[in-house]
Amino acid sequence: MPDTLKNIADAHGGMDYWRSLKNIDVEMSVSGFLFVMKRVPRLTRVRLTISTERPEVTIYDYPVAGKTTRFCGEGLVEILDAQGNVLQARKNPREQFSRVRRLFYWDALDFAYFSGYALWNYLTMPFLLLNPDVEVEKLDRAGHGGLTKLTVRFPKIFPTHCESQDFYFDHQWHLCRHDYTVEVLGSWAKAAHFCDEYQQFFGLSLPVKRRAYPKLFGNIPFRAITMVAIDIHDIKLEGAL
Repeated sequence: MPDTLKNIADAHGGMDYWRSLKNIDVEMSVSGFLFVMKRVPRLTRVRLTISTERPEVTIYDYPVAGKTTRFCGEGLVEILDAQGNVLQARKNPREQFSRVRRLFYWDALDFAYFSGYALWNYLTMPFLLLNPDVEVEKLDRAGHGGLTKLTVRFPKIFPTHCESQDFYFDHQWHLCRHDYTVEVLGSWAKAAHFCDEYQQFFGLSLPVKRRAYPKLFGNIPFRAITMVAIDIHDIKLEGAL
């Protein structure tokens, strides 16, 4: 298993280079049926800063121009003004998703939490798999259309979609599919998330096109509905030193 994880990390830029980074600055657009379901405006060429060192994501000019949201792990999400003053804050935001109102719409703090943990996961994968708190339960190289499948278990208190997730890697060890249950939506919300169009950003190799589809029957994605579409326009890297 260590050799497999090393191969995967090397294919995306290598752990030594990853550890030399502090932040990833991203410009992206995000849309999809999830935004319609939860009455959230789509994001168009929004700018984010994603920490490589801890679960922390800042989204600029959201929910409106001049304001900023900050996801600070499972414990806190905030909205700040242009001077950095906290306008709204919510502690332990995940606990709030069990309330009835979230079935019908998400407010800005709900979305800041969801997009914060989700984008932190997506942009730090696959290096997040080498976190000592993350357990790779199973390696399967047979079948799956020539892909290598890893079944991974995350700790109970961890900013991610669900505890058990599946990752599929191609012959170049690039992540091409990621399956999970979006528990903040419900136990029914099983998704297949595809990663395409890898590009080099300095020393990192990352997919710039991501599409998440619901899984209605078994392991087959229902591609008629795009739950989330992510298009990355630009990435800049900030070193730790």
